[in-house]
Amino acid sequence: MTVHFIGAGPGAPDLLTLRGRDLIAACPVCLYAGSLVPEQILEHCPAGARVINTAPLSLDDIMQEISRAHAESQDVARLHSGDLSVWSAMGEQLRRLRELDIPYSITPGVPAFAAASATLGQELTLPGVAQSVVLTRTPGRASAMPSDETLANFARTGSTLAIHLSIHNLSQVVESLTPYYGEQCPVAIVWRASWPDERVVRGRLATIVGLIDDTMQRTALILVGPVLESDDFQESSLYAVGYDRRFRPQSADSPFATASQDQESEP
Repeated sequence: MTVHFIGAGPGAPDLLTLRGRDLIAACPVCLYAGSLVPEQILEHCPAGARVINTAPLSLDDIMQEISRAHAESQDVARLHSGDLSVWSAMGEQLRRLRELDIPYSITPGVPAFAAASATLGQELTLPGVAQSVVLTRTPGRASAMPSDETLANFARTGSTLAIHLSIHNLSQVVESLTPYYGEQCPVAIVWRASWPDERVVRGRLATIVGLIDDTMQRTALILVGPVLESDDFQESSLYAVGYDRRFRPQSADSPFATASQDQESEP
C-alpha cells in the first residue's frame, strides 16, 4: 500500500500529468483538496472508489482515512492543487506517514506561476532584465513568515516576483515594493490561471490596487517585475551563430568537437 501525493495542476483538467492520471485511476481511495481540484480530474477515479473531500477535515481526520486505507491494503491518491513543492501542506502529512511507517510517493504537478506565465504569453526570465523568479507570499493566518523573508528583501534583488496567496494584502504588497521597483513597474494579476473563468489584470504599482475588485479572491497570483513589459532585452547566446556548444562545435579545436564526432559515429 502506498499514499500517492499528486499535484493536480493549476486548474485545467488536461494539465494533469499522465502519471498523475494513471495513479488516480489505479487507487481505490482518493483524498482531494476541495474545490481547487476540478471535478473532471476526479472522473479518473475507478468505479466504486472512496472519494473524500478533505477541505472540512483536520490533519488528524486525514490521517485516520489514510490509516484506514493502510489497514485495508488500499492505495491512496492524495490530490493537491498546483504543485506539491510549495504551500501544499504536504510536509506535515509526510512527517505523520514516516512516523506510521506508511510508504508514499510524490508526483509533481504544473505550478500556478507556470500557468500564469502561459496565460500572459511571456517568459519570466529575460537576459539582461531578470534571471531569477522568487516564489513567495505575505504573512497569513495559516503560516507565519520567517523574519528575513520580506518583500523588501526580495525586491532588493530586482528579480521577477511571483507573490502567492496575497491578493488580500495587495495594498501592503504595493507599499513594500514601490521603493525598489518604482511606481511605474508593471504588475500582472492572474486569477484562476488555466480555469475557464480565468482573469488577467495588468497595471503598474501605482495603479494596480484601483483595478482590482472584491471578486478576485484566493487563487490569484501577483507577478511583479520589468520582464512583464520588456522588449528591449538581450538575446540568449544559446542559439547564437558562433556560440560554441556540445551539439554545435564551432571549430576542430572546440572542446566539444570530439564529443560531437563520437555521437555521429554511433550506430
